[in-house]
Amino acid sequence: MGNAAKAGICHSFSADGRCISLLKVLMTNVCVFDCKYCINRESNDTPRAAFTPHELAELTINFYRRNYIEGLFLSSGVIKNPNYTAEQMIKALELLRNVYHFNGYIHVKAIPGADSELITRLGLLADRMSINIELPSQESLRLLAPSKSKESILRPMGLISTKIQENRTDLVKYRHASRFVPAGQSTQLIVGATPDTDHKILTLTEGLYKKYGLKRVFFSAYMPVAENSLLPAIDTKPPLIREHRLYQADWLLRFYGFEAKELLDEQNPNFNLQVDPKCNWALNNMDKFPVEINRASHEMLLRVPGIGVISAQRIMTARRNGSLDFTSLKKLGVVLKRAQYFITCQGKIMEGLKITSDSTIRTLMSDRYKLPSYQEQLRLFEEPFISREEVQECLTGQI
Repeated sequence: MGNAAKAGICHSFSADGRCISLLKVLMTNVCVFDCKYCINRESNDTPRAAFTPHELAELTINFYRRNYIEGLFLSSGVIKNPNYTAEQMIKALELLRNVYHFNGYIHVKAIPGADSELITRLGLLADRMSINIELPSQESLRLLAPSKSKESILRPMGLISTKIQENRTDLVKYRHASRFVPAGQSTQLIVGATPDTDHKILTLTEGLYKKYGLKRVFFSAYMPVAENSLLPAIDTKPPLIREHRLYQADWLLRFYGFEAKELLDEQNPNFNLQVDPKCNWALNNMDKFPVEINRASHEMLLRVPGIGVISAQRIMTARRNGSLDFTSLKKLGVVLKRAQYFITCQGKIMEGLKITSDSTIRTLMSDRYKLPSYQEQLRLFEEPFISREEVQECLTGQI
């Protein structure tokens, strides 16, 4: 009693910070696809089960009535074929919307290979849709997910993007037009299952935002569930810090005006695990710093480590009324522990600050020790030790 995780309830967060409880469930774990990284692949000997549309609708509405959940996150294995699976999902959602009059949030995973008409019907019943790319290259798909192809994933993604644009026009023209995927679409990429670099993943992410107008690209650190020579060993720990760095870089693309080519390139294809991407960019572009807080453009303020979107806007507003100093910046929410190495106020650096390569790197590397490895117990009362060799390696980009 009281353990929501056991009932398949996950927690998502809205744009305004609210926590939303969702019933995260598969229509079935039966699957005709044989993706080598998936526990539900056809060749895996695992117990199989499936909901009928009526069972799933009843389960969802009963959970909702008991206030366990606020919405549904529906995915599925591919039973028989993509079209049959999509039809079963549509029946379940039609029962929820039209029979039980459930108007809560529904996120549904589209099935790669399903007909365009079925994808459209799903979109009219759901608030958000997603089609998981999962592997960032055609070669990886060919080796690990031979039943899928780049075209079968990107075609419905393009269809959803086009329908969303058309629906916006319809809503302006017609007052009672049906809404198509009003919360937009998203996708997910698996990190660490293949040799694909962070540069490859981030470049693909940027392209998806620009071409298909995705709301989010999610990254999932690969957790080994199968023995296969093409996959990491079963005892390999999930690359959680790498996943975290990709999320940080994704934030830089969406809100800070960065481009993928500024953060990574062919010579440096993977993120520095010791330093976050924004700090790493700043350290590699020290010729652009320090910036004068009272004269810097909004675009340049966003590139200063320790200054976020909100604090940059506060600086732009506050300096209309007079010059800012370091005390003012702290009150505005600037993280001076990071920013102090890259800024001046009224032409002066922070009082008492001695800027050296060692001190800068040591400060910016600190979050390496805030993220423990997977299933690793935190050691209390133990100070992390950073050797001079590590500092030099970080400066030269060898880590």
